[in-house]
Amino acid sequence: MRRREFIALLGGAAAASPLATHAQEPQRLRGIGVLMPDSASDQQSQPIIMALEDELQRLGWGERRNVRFDYRWTGGDADRARAAALELLRLAPDVILTDGGQGLGELRHAALTVPIVFMEINEPVFYGFVDNLAHPGRNMTGFTGLEPAMGAKWLELLNAIAPQLTRIAVIFNSRTAPGAALFARSAEAAAQKLRVEVIRAPVQEFADFEGVMTMLAGEPGGGLILPADIFTDLQRNLILETAARYRLPAIYGARTMAAAGGLASYGIDRAGQARQAAGYVDRILRGTRVSDLPVEHASKFELVINLKAAKALGLDIPPGVRAMADAVIE
Repeated sequence: MRRREFIALLGGAAAASPLATHAQEPQRLRGIGVLMPDSASDQQSQPIIMALEDELQRLGWGERRNVRFDYRWTGGDADRARAAALELLRLAPDVILTDGGQGLGELRHAALTVPIVFMEINEPVFYGFVDNLAHPGRNMTGFTGLEPAMGAKWLELLNAIAPQLTRIAVIFNSRTAPGAALFARSAEAAAQKLRVEVIRAPVQEFADFEGVMTMLAGEPGGGLILPADIFTDLQRNLILETAARYRLPAIYGARTMAAAGGLASYGIDRAGQARQAAGYVDRILRGTRVSDLPVEHASKFELVINLKAAKALGLDIPPGVRAMADAVIE
């Protein structure tokens, strides 16, 4: 081969090489929309966000390197949830991750093709988000919240913490968490064995919450079960203050309640589920179809005991219950 022809071929190869920086197109940032139920200032959300981003980083997705995170917050408000969902869709993300059912309800009607990964959805088939767990269909999949049998578990734990209780109300907002009635049903089924009375108490406003608490405080032996719900979380301080004023032992479905001063909580490890959800986001970004990703059950739960709240109620937490706890707040 002549020297001039060899140089020409070498130059062509260099132009075609991926190492030819000037000819290389910049890598497109993949968009990840994240719809959160809290407010941006709520410190309880930060561990969830850190777990999500850390796990995606481990899987090869770094902020501003090859992905862009766009966060929106609903603050528990239906109108804000609707606006936030539409804002995310206008950004044309490659995938949307949503925590909780309020934002997902808005996305279900507006996002018909964007892949969606959800977290903490109690009974996603019951709410119509997926066709079934093994084959979700449509464009949604993700991770469940608590199973209906959790109602019986809460009752057993509260009975172990405060065995003097004889009448326990399962309080839930019938508008924001109608599926919580299933928890009440399983608690009712377990009540006879524990020799307690379980009262199903659907409410809609905080005044209704207070009315149930007033009724329970009218006689000795009253206690509360409050499943996790965005309405309950938004009314967190009022609920905790009222339960403390009436000296009602309570167990909650959200860790945020125990962290803020409630007696105990037992529920999903939200940070752990965020890491699981990051795995699904990774697979979708790499080409896996949503319909090929089955809905998975929550796999890790955590019991939190607040000793300060127990002391204020005159309760001595049994050693066996303390040994079970994942966290004890002094």
